[in-house]
Amino acid sequence: MIRPYVLAETNWDHLKDEQFELAVLPWGATEAHNYHLPYGTDNYQAEHMVEYAAGQSWNKGKKVIVLPTIPYGVNTGQTDIYLDMNLNPSTQLAILKDLVAVLNRQGIYKLLLFNGHGGNNFKPIVRELGLLFPKMFISFCFFPPMFDKTAYFKEKGDHADEMETSLMLYLRPDLVLSKEKWGKGASKQFRVKAFNEGWAWAERQWSKVSNDTGIGNPDFATKEKGERFFKDVCTKLDELFCSICDADITDLYE
Repeated sequence: MIRPYVLAETNWDHLKDEQFELAVLPWGATEAHNYHLPYGTDNYQAEHMVEYAAGQSWNKGKKVIVLPTIPYGVNTGQTDIYLDMNLNPSTQLAILKDLVAVLNRQGIYKLLLFNGHGGNNFKPIVRELGLLFPKMFISFCFFPPMFDKTAYFKEKGDHADEMETSLMLYLRPDLVLSKEKWGKGASKQFRVKAFNEGWAWAERQWSKVSNDTGIGNPDFATKEKGERFFKDVCTKLDELFCSICDADITDLYE
């Protein structure tokens, strides 16, 4: 069934008489996710989330269009991990300049970047795009901080962990290897305490902090946990999509 709110599926017969209020661009990465998850994990998660949420918004009469997922992200700390693909932040900016120019020219002045990969940092990019395209309202969000993960998952982690494994067991179980293949996701911390506390930052060299490319033990992951978290994320995303659609970008503050 064709979904009219997914650009890759819809057609000119529909679009020639349509006008959208909000474009949503999912942006992921292509990288190793422990031994057991696919390289496209971030892309599958981001795409499923925005398409499901956009469907809810569409059914409420909101004019949302989901753009095709960008499948490559910033992986500058993973240069020695085989086929971890990297886009530099400057390349991301160049891509977005071209895409935003299309939206701006065609009168779609609201864009939400949906980030599916922790290595992507869109804040400085959005700041620069705002100067280049003053009519545009550009925002972004990242789904892991949307909820307290301890309410859903037992183990902490941030890559191929219990959360991501649970999501993939729900979304694409056909791409998850059997449990005996799962690495433990053990990781090392910086010797410099400030970096571990979060108030100072340095990039992690991935192959030096993790033996299996995972960070976080996936052992307690289940399909049921993934479904619950996914649907709660999508409900919150739907609320965000609707709010942005309804917002007057000339009068955003109260």
